[in-house]
Formats: sequence, C-alpha cells, structure tokens
Amino acid sequence: MAATTAYLRDTEAAGPLGKVQYWFACLFAAGWTAIVCTGLGVQFISWDYPCPLCMIQRMFMLLAALGAGVIVRKGMTGGITGRDYMMGWGLALVACIGGGFTAWRQTMLHILPGDEGYGSPVLGLHMYVWAWILFMASVVAIGVVMALAHLTSDNDIPSSGAYRMLGLGVLWFTGVVIAVNLVAVFFEEGFHWFLPDDPTRYEFFYQVGILD
Repeated sequence: MAATTAYLRDTEAAGPLGKVQYWFACLFAAGWTAIVCTGLGVQFISWDYPCPLCMIQRMFMLLAALGAGVIVRKGMTGGITGRDYMMGWGLALVACIGGGFTAWRQTMLHILPGDEGYGSPVLGLHMYVWAWILFMASVVAIGVVMALAHLTSDNDIPSSGAYRMLGLGVLWFTGVVIAVNLVAVFFEEGFHWFLPDDPTRYEFFYQVGILD
C-alpha cells in the first residue's frame, strides 16, 4: 500500500516536472549556443581573434548544447526515458567539466599581477573567466536535473504545438551555429593542422591569395 501511494505521488509529480525539464533542456541548449554566438560576434565585429584554448571552450560549449539537444529531440517524440536523460545530461556534464578545465587553464595562464589577459574583457572579466563561471554553474544545474530524472522519465511530453516548434527551433539554431563555428575555425587556421598560439589574422585568405 505504501509503495503504491509513493508511486502515485511520483506519477502526479512527473507531469509538471517532465515539462519543466524539457523546457530546461531547450533553454540549456539555446543558452550555450547563444554564448558561442556572443564569442563569434566579438570575433567578427571587434576583430578579436580567438586562440586555440578559446576554440576548445567553444567546442565544449556546443557539445554541452548537443547533450541537451538529445533530450530535446527525444522529447519531441512524446516521451523521454531515463536512459535518454542519462545520455543527454551525461554528455553535457562531460562537456562542462572539460570546458571548465580548459577555461581554468586559460585563466591560470593570465593570473599573475600585471598580466592584461588575452582578448578584450566583457563586463570587467575576460571571456574565458566568464566561461569558467558558466561551466561550473552548469555542472551544478545538471546535477540537480539528473537527481530529479527518476521523477520525470517515461513521462508523456506534448509532441505538437509550441513544444515541437520550440524543439525544432533550438535544434536548428544549434546546428547553424556549429556550422558557422567550423567555418570560422577553418578561416583562422587555413590549411594548417593547428591554430597559431597567438592568431593575428585569418590564414585562409592569405593562403589562397585573397589578401597579401
């Protein structure tokens, strides 16, 4: 009897929590993708060339977005299983830990007094410091949603209307930004295998003779 009561209580809680977790996955994927867009904006508008560590952080950001995208895509089919949650949030968690370490490494390279850091600061902090803060905050957020996954798995999610449109929009947004970021990396490194440590130009345009 007690077990049945607990099951019914969990089932009743799964309805709103399942929808909240789906919306959170959409927000998580779109948020990290938007942060990469901010970096691309600074790169192309301010001519602030990202270094290899900056690019690696962007890749981890997009990987985190793809992890949440797994949950968004599954939710669009009408239900999300516990395995789907573990796969999506697990991928996002690995990405955030890797990105956090990369951002921490870049921060430590410029931690000494008098070091002006790499690139232009945003709201008083360099972008890699902001990246570290956001990666660590995401690790905490993922821990919370994974702890609630047993209440929200196998729950029916509306597969039409606003839910489906939102999911499609998030997935397309992430896909387009991934493509733009790949092109930006190619322009910066050209036909070399590695990005320069301190890039000062887009090598591709010089290699093909567009610029001298």
